[in-house]
Amino acid sequence: MKRDTIDMHTHFFPREWEDLGKRFGTPDWPSMRHLAGGKAMVMLGEREFRPVYSACWDAGKRLEEMDRDGIDLQVMCSTPVLFAYARPPAQAEYCAQVFNDAALELAAAGNGRLKTLCQVPLQDTDAACRELSRAMRAGHLGVQIGNHVGDRDLDDEGLVTFLQHCAAEGAAVLVHPWDMMGGERTARWMMGWTVSMPAETQLSIVAMILGGAFDRLPRSLRLCFAHGGGSFAFLLGRLENAWHNRDIARGRSEHPPSHYVDRFSVDSAVFDPRALRLLIDVMGEDRVMLGSDYPFPLGELRVGKLIRDMAGLGEGTRAKLLRGNAARFLGL
Repeated sequence: MKRDTIDMHTHFFPREWEDLGKRFGTPDWPSMRHLAGGKAMVMLGEREFRPVYSACWDAGKRLEEMDRDGIDLQVMCSTPVLFAYARPPAQAEYCAQVFNDAALELAAAGNGRLKTLCQVPLQDTDAACRELSRAMRAGHLGVQIGNHVGDRDLDDEGLVTFLQHCAAEGAAVLVHPWDMMGGERTARWMMGWTVSMPAETQLSIVAMILGGAFDRLPRSLRLCFAHGGGSFAFLLGRLENAWHNRDIARGRSEHPPSHYVDRFSVDSAVFDPRALRLLIDVMGEDRVMLGSDYPFPLGELRVGKLIRDMAGLGEGTRAKLLRGNAARFLGL
């Protein structure tokens, strides 16, 4: 298959890393327990968190599967379980340095076909800005952040300050949902991933709009929300109707919600051609780009297939979604 595609949303784990619980003297840090046949289990303390396989840490395996799917370039970022946002800032900054350097080591084995987004200690604005600058100098293309830090959404003053710093550094920003809402009601049947994750992402976009964050941020900021922007595109009409008909639904935004659609992008991880069509209609063909969530089972298992096989998609639009939009977003 011809390699002509950029996948801008993939994840990695290092094959191993130091015992963070031993270093910091506190429990429930992530670690890796290796099993047979290239498989492993990510652990949180003594609790099993997620099964993974060698594509997470083996550049050769990644390249093999990229060739299978016709992927020319892949952008890797850590998995949110590594963020350490609830830890003391100095510990989260140390973790960010460890995993950011590990990402670059993995990318270096990728024959120029693996690129990286860093992580930062987002709970501390100064530390986050400091690590972003260090990581950008080291070779990262930008940063992946969680969609909130505790009760602080992306319109929080400290998080807006960090996003302003990202714009100044020329860093692309991928916003990934994590620490999902719902509690016990969504604990069954992976509903935290299938229900709460899309809601978290929509909440983040709406908080940025109604909280006035986009009105305070420069247009040069390159921002992308994972998983197709969650439920935002489908519910934009509801949000717009509320803004026009109830004063309390306007927040601090200077304009109605639809005004801000050109301020961010989304990836294509929606798994259904009808959903992808709606996404293109709402966001515009320049604001949607291939993102697979590789190499996890809830990601696109044959990367790019949804876009390549979608009927009625013009070839110019298809090319933008498969490569052009991501190249521009990443500054390549």
